Amino acid sequence: MKGKLTVDPTNQISKIDDRVFSALIEHLGRAVYDGLYNPGHPQSDENGFRQDVVQAVKDLNIDLIRYPGGNFVSGYNWEDGIGPKNQRPTRLDLAWRSIETNQFGLHEFMKWTKQTGTRPDMAVNLGSRGIDAARNLVEYCNYPGGTYWSDLRQKNGAKEPFNIKTWCLGNEMDGDWQIGHKDAEEYGKLAHETAKVMRLVDPDLDLVVSGSSTREMATFGSWEETVLDHTYDDVQYLSLHRYYDNEENDLHNFLAKSIDFDEFISGIVAVCDAVKARKHSDKTLNLALDEWNVWYHSHKQDDETAPWQNAPHLLEDHYNFEDALMVGTMLITLLKHADRVKIACLAQLVNVIAPIMTDDKGIWLQSIFFPFMQVSKYGRGIALTPKQTADTYDSKDFKDVPYLDSLAVYNEAHHEIVVFAENKGEESLDFSTELREFSAQAIIEATQFCGYDIKQTNEDQAMAIHANDHVSLTDNTLRTTLQPLSWNMFRIQVKD
Repeated sequence: MKGKLTVDPTNQISKIDDRVFSALIEHLGRAVYDGLYNPGHPQSDENGFRQDVVQAVKDLNIDLIRYPGGNFVSGYNWEDGIGPKNQRPTRLDLAWRSIETNQFGLHEFMKWTKQTGTRPDMAVNLGSRGIDAARNLVEYCNYPGGTYWSDLRQKNGAKEPFNIKTWCLGNEMDGDWQIGHKDAEEYGKLAHETAKVMRLVDPDLDLVVSGSSTREMATFGSWEETVLDHTYDDVQYLSLHRYYDNEENDLHNFLAKSIDFDEFISGIVAVCDAVKARKHSDKTLNLALDEWNVWYHSHKQDDETAPWQNAPHLLEDHYNFEDALMVGTMLITLLKHADRVKIACLAQLVNVIAPIMTDDKGIWLQSIFFPFMQVSKYGRGIALTPKQTADTYDSKDFKDVPYLDSLAVYNEAHHEIVVFAENKGEESLDFSTELREFSAQAIIEATQFCGYDIKQTNEDQAMAIHANDHVSLTDNTLRTTLQPLSWNMFRIQVKD
């Protein structure tokens, strides 16, 4: 097979926002308890934060952390997680039918973000609560002092305000599984009024309004239109969520779902722009893809898990190699939409459909850790429009699927072109990248993630990214062979 990528610095998509490399942490299963927070564990510090997890999060170069959910937030009283721990109530979490001890709350989360070098993306409860709780939370977090809620924050140990900038107005409010589910009119009006009072407390907030929780919702598209009719002038971002599975055990159709992902994002962009035109607005609304991943392995186990446990094992997918390839092609798709997708949160981060897993011995890294780590580390700069030619295939649901998925990023500060390329085929692929308007100087690094059985998982930590020593650079063109079913990265030093 053959495939070619042409790189032209004059053909730019957009600068990639650092917040595209973000994640979700929800009070769900062992994400927080046993994951971030495990007092008494040999790897935990005086705050109860697992330092092996802290280091792994740093290795992923995560920016924002969306918190505390997720479905959990729609039944959460944020006041339960502040103040002396021995006075915090234990509650029933109805979203996941678990016991919530509230030993990890707002202050613990903010301390953890400082340790990990991440930033908070705070969600407010618009399910069981609403305007009043939201405005009080903003005052508690962001007002300097001299008022009831800001003084209480200081009393609880945080003299300086948290200054949280990014806020989500609820979660998946279109879903009837959501506590306090609303129709689009109800939610749009509530989100508008909530945004208004939050901004009265702190005018400098970036707000995310909830879009469709999945493309398969009957209200997909019409939900966005109605909600944005109410909130277009109030918010900076519309959220969207997308998960993929391989329940049918069809590898080629599974990897082809990146086409659906691309169409999903493009469709939401079109809806946003239609509302913009109808409102005669000068404002362009951007997207927060604040939940995305592969998710399906744990469904049977979750159905058999008894309710009302502390930190039960829930949503603990053990990802295999084909899942890593799917995450890789989703990452490339995200960067192709860098002009409109400004926030993207891998859901989730630790133990729950996560790249990082913990046990009593320590941590282990899942297969999906590796492509995310590479893109978050080296995919910084300007995404260049991919001009690609490649052999194609047809799958059950998709036609003319390219075996090659590729994209280049120009890091101007480092005079570097970074190429991400995935071979979705089971044969090797002769791959070339032609650099136009650049003078290629040298190959800095060439790596490949390949050679594993598609069903292989990484509990034994046998997976690793390896060097690709069979790469040439002549006449401003990189040439190599992509191994079957492989994730690849090439870093090229260039001179303008």
